[in-house]
Amino acid sequence: MSKYLVTGGAGYVGSVVAAHLLEAGHQVTVLDDLSTGFREGVPAGAEFVEGRIQEAGEVLDGSFDGVLHFAASSQVGESVADPEKYWRNNVAGSLELISAMRAAGVRKLVFSSTAATYGEPEAVPIAETARTAPTNTYGATKLAVDHLITSEAVAHGLAAVSLRYFNVAGAYGAYGERHDPESHLIPLVFQAALGQRPHIAVYGDDYPTPDGTCIRDYIHVADLAEAHLLALDAAKPGEHLICNLGNGSGFSVREVIESVKRVTGREIPVQVSGRRAGDPAVLVASAARAHEALGWTPRRPNLDDIVADAWKFTLEKNGL
Repeated sequence: MSKYLVTGGAGYVGSVVAAHLLEAGHQVTVLDDLSTGFREGVPAGAEFVEGRIQEAGEVLDGSFDGVLHFAASSQVGESVADPEKYWRNNVAGSLELISAMRAAGVRKLVFSSTAATYGEPEAVPIAETARTAPTNTYGATKLAVDHLITSEAVAHGLAAVSLRYFNVAGAYGAYGERHDPESHLIPLVFQAALGQRPHIAVYGDDYPTPDGTCIRDYIHVADLAEAHLLALDAAKPGEHLICNLGNGSGFSVREVIESVKRVTGREIPVQVSGRRAGDPAVLVASAARAHEALGWTPRRPNLDDIVADAWKFTLEKNGL
């Protein structure tokens, strides 16, 4: 049994990973300021400390075996409008966390990175060797933290793994998406199915894809969580491993809408409008490195299964 600090463990991905750690027999302390997370998202059995990542030094001591770092501001649009918030929270906050880890002698880190570090892809599927050229402040801050982690590994022997997510979806029991405002496609389609929004907007149906709508790589949040536990085992002192996490195949916007129709049995009002600036036609990950280095393969790749788990969580959240 090991002891881990999970920053941002009251959020979507952090709560699912915390639950997996507990199920594996580990001790878990969650550090979250609840600015975007939810107290009920902290799994039973985890110690909860309400606070910012800049306060990690007050929590960390030599009893911890590692840190899983999810705490971050993550809205792309907001990052462009308020970049200072993102550099302060994501980069300066991560620097404080890593400094606190070094001071406490905690030498293992798994970092929640993002496909936004790549920007507009030059080729798909996207491998970790692809050029990193973020198109927004959110992606830029996550890439900056990746560089920070590499420096820390080289200079001070940190054992680190960054996991670059593509589109995370689904739910794990009582743990699912609760974003406010919501910006992810599947929960937005659910809102249209429930009559909570008049329609689902499709931005562009003239892309060079089979049905004309954008294609994205969706990964089940439980598969994502399993990768984090494998990353803890794979982390080696003085090395910073970066792995993409994705299904390796994509689903179009229309395919997602059709999946929600099948799972819910409801009609989904759709309104097609023009393309959004900066939306690539296809974003799909190559997860070959994660398979080789972590021994990870997504076990829930079926879109209907991903949607079904998310729909069950949504109904329970809405008391339906």
